[in-house]
Amino acid sequence: MVRRMDIPAASTPIVCDMTTAPDTEDERLAEYRRLFSEVLVGRERTETGIRFRFHANPGVEAWVCDLAAREKACCAFFAFEISVVGQEVVWDMAVVDNDMARAILDQFYELPVTLANNFDDVRDRFADLGLEVISQGSVRLS
Repeated sequence: MVRRMDIPAASTPIVCDMTTAPDTEDERLAEYRRLFSEVLVGRERTETGIRFRFHANPGVEAWVCDLAAREKACCAFFAFEISVVGQEVVWDMAVVDNDMARAILDQFYELPVTLANNFDDVRDRFADLGLEVISQGSVRLS
């Protein structure tokens, strides 16, 4: 069955607002690093965006759904769909029709590689694209 993600309107702001997030930017990046290192099976580009595939171990679907919900809460320009296909949890991602959003999506695709280095590399890549990250008590303008 083919399902279409609900991709936000092109006018959706391209900003990451973590002011109400239950975690910090470092904690979120550490969680991605852990998710990728523990259960990532593969990644690929799709017609509408990117896809991460994870082992469907107990709790992985809930973990991915929770992470996706937190990510959507701070980055409204993303669209996510999570499904279980066979023995894999599949996380599809797409973004609004915007050049900067597509460049950020490309950096998300690279996260399994860039997070292996350090968090500053990831922050620098997003900052170079002009992504504004607003976090609890501080504003980081890029």
